[in-house]
Amino acid sequence: MDRFVTVGLASLLPGRDGTRLMDVPGFPAEFRPFCLAHADGLEALRVGGGALDWVYVSPAGDFDHDGKRTGHYEIREHGDAAARISHADFALVLLDEAETPRHHRSHLAVA
Repeated sequence: MDRFVTVGLASLLPGRDGTRLMDVPGFPAEFRPFCLAHADGLEALRVGGGALDWVYVSPAGDFDHDGKRTGHYEIREHGDAAARISHADFALVLLDEAETPRHHRSHLAVA
């Protein structure tokens, strides 16, 4: 079976209350069209992915642009605008999911 690992947006994740991060008050309106286009892509995977084994990986919040590699990450149940992950640790998630798939046909939040 083919495996598709892709990078997604935290803004599509539900927050603790179930509301997508992009739908909370104060989310910048100028980013909404970009986020909606990504939402369409995620929905295409969910509905039309067929037998494809996919995972859509997003930072739970944002990247820690100055963060160092720790070798650790946490899988979250929801998005959190305050959560951070370093680029190096995010890359580990992608490699782990590509080499040893643990999550299938899902949107994965990591911090």
